Amino acid sequence: MKLHHALIVLTMLTLTAAGFAQSNSNRVAVVNGQAITQEELDKVAASDLRNLETKRLQNDASLLQDRQEILARALEQLAADKLIEAEAKKQNISKEQLLDAEVNSNVDTPSNEEVEAFYDANKSQIPIPKEQALPQVKQYMIERSRSRYHDALITRLKKQYGFKSYLEPLRAKIETTGFPTKGPAAAPVTIVEFSDFECPYCGGLFPTLKQVENNYADKIRIVYRQFPLTNIHPHAEKAAEASLCAFEQQHFWEFHDSMFGNQRELSVPDLKQRAATLKLDTEKFNECLDSGRKAAAIQVDIQEGARAGVTGTPATFINGRLLSGNQPYSEIKEVVDDELQRNQAAK
Repeated sequence: MKLHHALIVLTMLTLTAAGFAQSNSNRVAVVNGQAITQEELDKVAASDLRNLETKRLQNDASLLQDRQEILARALEQLAADKLIEAEAKKQNISKEQLLDAEVNSNVDTPSNEEVEAFYDANKSQIPIPKEQALPQVKQYMIERSRSRYHDALITRLKKQYGFKSYLEPLRAKIETTGFPTKGPAAAPVTIVEFSDFECPYCGGLFPTLKQVENNYADKIRIVYRQFPLTNIHPHAEKAAEASLCAFEQQHFWEFHDSMFGNQRELSVPDLKQRAATLKLDTEKFNECLDSGRKAAAIQVDIQEGARAGVTGTPATFINGRLLSGNQPYSEIKEVVDDELQRNQAAK
C-alpha cells in the first residue's frame, strides 16, 4: 500500500516537473513574477516580423534581377564586339578605325551656352556647386552623344549581320487562378499588376493599361493583385479589402475602375457609398468590409509580390517579366510585342 502511494506521489511530481520545465521553456522573460511567453512575444512582434520577411523576399528577388541585368549587359557587349569585328574586317580596317569613323568623329562637343542651359534645367538634381558641376556636365553630354552614335551603329550592324538573343528573360512565377481577371484565359500574354488604390503612380498607370487592353483585345489577359503601401497610404488597406468584397459579388472591375477614377474618396464611408452607387448588395458588402476578413488574402498577395521582386507600386509582370513604376505605353508595348513574337516563334 505504501509502495502504491509512493508511486502516485512520484508520478505527480514527475508530471509537475515536466509541466514546470515546459512552462519555463516557453517563457522569454519574467516581470514582477509574471512570465512573458514566446506566444505573447510573437503576437506583439508579428507585424514587424512580417515586414522583415517581406524585405528578405524582396532582397532575394533583387539579387536575381541584378544577375539577369549583368548577363544581359555582358551579352550585349559580346555581340557588339563581334559585330564591330565583322564590319571592320569587311571594310579591311581596324576596329579602332571603324569606331573613329562611325562614332568618335560624329560626337557632338557642346558649347558653353549649351552646357549652362543643361545645368540650369537640371540643377535641382546636381548636388555640387555650379563651378565644379559645369566640367562634369560637359563630359556627361559628350559621353551621351558618343553612346547615341555607338548604339546607332550597333543597331544597324545587328540588322546587317543578323542578331538573335536566346537569353531567356527573367520571369517570376505568379499565381493567377482565383484572382480578379479579365481577358481570355488562353491569351498569349498575361499582365499581372500589383497595385495600390491610393497610390498616385498606380492611378497614372490606370489609363495606360486601359489603352493596352483596348489595343491588344483578345491577345492579353489582365490579373489584379493587391499590394497596399499602408505605411504611406492610410486608406489603401481598406480600399484593397473593399475591392475583394466587391469581387465576392462579381463586381471587382467596376469597383476597381471607380476607385482609380476618384482616388480622393477612399475612406470606409466613401467605400460603402461607392458600393451602394454601383448597386452591390450593401448589407453583404458592409459586413465583409467591417469584418476585416479579406486582410489575410491581402497579406498573401503582398508576400507573393515581394517574392517576385515588388518593392513599390505599380509593378506589372508581363508573362512574368517585371516592369516597375508608372511605365509609359511604349515600354509596355515593347515587352508585349516581344512576348507575342516569342509565342509565335514557339509554334
